Amino acid sequence: MNIFVVGLSHKTAPVELRERVSLGEAEVRHVLTQLRDSRTVLESVVVSTCNRLEIYGLGPSARAGSDFALAAVAKTTGVDRDVLWRYAYVREGEDAVRRGMRVACGIDSVVFGETQILGQMRDAYHLSLEEGATGSVFNRLFREIIHVGKRAQTETSIGREAVSVSYAAVQLARKVLGELHDKQVVVIGAGHMAGLAARHFGAQQPKSLLIFNRTLERAQALAAEVGGGARPLDEDGIAQALAHADVVLTAIGRGRYVVTREMVASAMMSRRGRPLVILDIAVPRDVDPEVSSSTSVYLYDVDDLEGVVAANLEERARQEAAVEAMIDEGVRAFSQWLAEQEVVPVIAALHRRGEAIEREVMASLLRKLPHLTERDQKVIHKHMMSIVHQLLREPVKNVKELSLQSGDPSYAETLAALFGLEPETSHNRVRVEWGQGSSYAADAARRPALS
Repeated sequence: MNIFVVGLSHKTAPVELRERVSLGEAEVRHVLTQLRDSRTVLESVVVSTCNRLEIYGLGPSARAGSDFALAAVAKTTGVDRDVLWRYAYVREGEDAVRRGMRVACGIDSVVFGETQILGQMRDAYHLSLEEGATGSVFNRLFREIIHVGKRAQTETSIGREAVSVSYAAVQLARKVLGELHDKQVVVIGAGHMAGLAARHFGAQQPKSLLIFNRTLERAQALAAEVGGGARPLDEDGIAQALAHADVVLTAIGRGRYVVTREMVASAMMSRRGRPLVILDIAVPRDVDPEVSSSTSVYLYDVDDLEGVVAANLEERARQEAAVEAMIDEGVRAFSQWLAEQEVVPVIAALHRRGEAIEREVMASLLRKLPHLTERDQKVIHKHMMSIVHQLLREPVKNVKELSLQSGDPSYAETLAALFGLEPETSHNRVRVEWGQGSSYAADAARRPALS
């Protein structure tokens, strides 16, 4: 059997397609039912979020399983399977397991290190459990995936550091003022950088968020997106906003100061020492540097913010390396568990064979020496079992170590052949092929237009 994942994400598929294959709970259940009732996919988990659709499967063939999974999605959503294939990727074996762990840790997300995806992975697994779509392999796999995701969140600071100027601006404001839920925020500009900053500020749910822009319609569109208000860009409006705002971010870059020293000095007279954080991320600068001479004014320009970003990028690299090490541990733990599933039945059969031989010899001995007392029989039995266990100790120890280190089931098979063993098997136990895995995706040049 082969473990695989087939999916589409923000990295491979346009938003128009991701919208069409974003599955609600009922649709996920419908896909799981098709997979569960097939012979092509024996175990499955479907993860559907706004930025990805991934189907994790276990089956005889990764390619056949992936094709069947996309066919189930096509049947559920009405999107042509060929279209899905043009934007899909497939991971097999160890690559598929590693993929699941990277997703759970948030290092494959739009927002690096985001924590919401772990809960979504957990919910997806529980839904598969409810539908009877998982078995022993995926129950173990997803427990390991969730465990690694939890470790990444609790043992590292991944995702907590700003790695964009816009987000660094929000972090600096929070560092000076604390939480922003009771603060008034002003954003001057509605372009790309201002828009990113406004979205980050909006996520903090401030008391108010006001957008100024030369084109009022653009300010209104951004304000509607982030839950704020909009004003045309004029000096009087900004001067009035400075008197009330706690945070002002500017991103115009028009070549002359939008916020002057005189405007800030006048505003501070009515603020009674209440601090004002000004974040100038424009080039050329929007804010007169002399503004910083006013008491209780904290001015940061793009160089200050880029310094924060550079430091955070270094820290993120360190944290990402720590998370990758955790993923390596998780992959090894799952690999060892797979190897144990091959060797444990053989070891159990070997012990049964040794105990059966001891019983046969003991019965023969009692027939020849009927005068033995009950105590004598117990002593002889104890010593015979000791001989059996000592004889088996080294081969059992070695086959376990070799199997776990290599993940190769042939060691257990050889032991079974040497001793003529017939290990007990369960109809629920499946052999999983394991190796470095492989991955592939459709050729982008052959992707058809969405219809």
